Amino acid sequence: MRSPKSFANFSSSVARASGRPLTFAASIAVILAWAVSGPLFGFSDTWQLLINTGTTIVTFLMVFLIQNTQNRDGAAIQAKLDELIRASAAHNRYIGIEGLTEEELDDLRARCASRAARDMPAELLDAADRAEDEADRKARAAAARAVGSTC
Repeated sequence: MRSPKSFANFSSSVARASGRPLTFAASIAVILAWAVSGPLFGFSDTWQLLINTGTTIVTFLMVFLIQNTQNRDGAAIQAKLDELIRASAAHNRYIGIEGLTEEELDDLRARCASRAARDMPAELLDAADRAEDEADRKARAAAARAVGSTC
C-alpha cells in the first residue's frame, strides 16, 4: 500500500475536483446519457442496475475520501487555533476542548458568557442598554406607522 501522504494527496485532489462545476456538469451529462439510453435498452432491469450500482460505488468511495479531507482540515484548524491560544494572552486551558462532551461544552460556553458580562465595564453595559432601548423605540414607531398605513 502507498504511504499515508499519498492517500492524503489523492483524497485532497479528489475532494477538490468533485467540488468543481465541471465535475457537476459531467455527472449531469452521465445521468442524461443514461436516461436517454433507456428506450434503447427497453428500460430493463440491467439498465436500471447500471446507474444504481455506479452511483452507489461512487458515493461510497467519495464518503471516505471527503471525510479524510475534512478530518485533516479540522485537525489543521484546531492546531492553528491551539497555537494562537498558546501565543496570546488567552487561557491555555482551552487547548484540546474539542474532546469535551456537548454538556461540558455548553457549561464552558455559559461560564465564558458569564465572565464576559461580569468583566464588561459599566459604561459599555449602559451603552448597550441605551442602544437596545433606542432600537426598541424605533421598532415600535415603525410598527405603529405600518399599522396606520394599512388601515
